[in-house]
Amino acid sequence: MTVRPAADAARREANRTAASAAPSPLPRRGLLRTVLASTLPPALAVALALLAWSAWVRLRDVPGYLVPTPEAVARALIDDPWRFVDAGRASLVEALGGLVLGAGGALLLAVVMAHSRPLERALYPLALVVKVTPVVAVAPLFIIWFGFGIWPKLLVAALITFFPMLVNAVTGLRDVDPAALDFLRSLHASRWQVFWRLRGPASLPYLFAALRISVPLALIGAVVAEWMSGDGGLGQVILIANGDFDTASLFAAVLVLAALAVLLSGALALLERTVLFWHESFEG
Repeated sequence: MTVRPAADAARREANRTAASAAPSPLPRRGLLRTVLASTLPPALAVALALLAWSAWVRLRDVPGYLVPTPEAVARALIDDPWRFVDAGRASLVEALGGLVLGAGGALLLAVVMAHSRPLERALYPLALVVKVTPVVAVAPLFIIWFGFGIWPKLLVAALITFFPMLVNAVTGLRDVDPAALDFLRSLHASRWQVFWRLRGPASLPYLFAALRISVPLALIGAVVAEWMSGDGGLGQVILIANGDFDTASLFAAVLVLAALAVLLSGALALLERTVLFWHESFEG
């Protein structure tokens, strides 16, 4: 007589537990609200900018060879989309390759400089020389030395992204909790263990901050190298359009370049949020 009521009570309790564990519509509403909050303001800003651009060109009666209308730029993109797709893909590959080279070299050098003050004092002036060297001055030299292939563009993109990554990496590798560092040293941790357990994680916010700066710089470096090399990419599209007074195509190439920068920055922000979920900057 007592087994059946106990079984019924256990069944009712299990049903209530399952119902409470079932997903409610509130998280979906919260997700939709988050998506709208992140996409609606920039979309409205872009729409207002396009309206202001179109109104200014029409009200001031600006000639099309000086400033095209947004409709003319859209027609240039629609009439020959694959031209911009192929050029954008080439510039993207060059920018990402240069970013990997520049960031990788800067990170390796930062590890050495962060562990030795004398080496930092010796190497920092050389890094500063790389920073102040004009890209337009070394790009022709890279083309003379390495030909008209992809390597000059990779090196220019790497050169322009090297210094921001180096400075932020050195700062991040040194910005560690002294108590945590003393604790690891009291355990006789090796330099590799200190780096892996403490210095590396502490430097991640600085590295992502440097990447946010370096991603657009890598695209700029690739485009500047394409101006000099003359064998493809958005830089060549801009150069040819400028020579032909085809400002619609010129603006279209610039918009494609801006779209690439926005997409890369968005992907980087998503990666940063995924990796640095524990950091105080993402609390709340």
